[in-house]
This record gives sequence, C-alpha cells and structure tokens, in this order.
Amino acid sequence: MAVPKRKSSKSRRDSRRSANIKMDTPNILKCPKCHEPNLSHRVCKKCGYYDGKEVIKVQ
Repeated sequence: MAVPKRKSSKSRRDSRRSANIKMDTPNILKCPKCHEPNLSHRVCKKCGYYDGKEVIKVQ
C-alpha cells in the first residue's frame, strides 16, 4: 500500500491545491435596457429585465 514516508508541508500541500482554486473575473456587461453594469445571464437589479422581457417588478 502506498503511504507517504514524510509529512507534506503546508506550503507544498497548498501549492498543489492552488491550481484548482484559480478563478476568472466575472463578465460584467451593460444592461441593454438601462445601461447599468450587470453580470451576464442574470436579471438586471436596476430595471428587472432579462433577455428583453420584464422578469421582476422594480420600484
């Protein structure tokens, strides 16, 4: 059975895990209706529209 001979250090362990943790910045687009910055594939919080249709009522 394969068993490590020595304990792996925290820096070695964390550097191995860091390759999976890297994230990209979210895509921020302008809402076509109100031109506010908005995350892609999300309902606009300012006007309530998504894909040209009103999804939620915003006061």
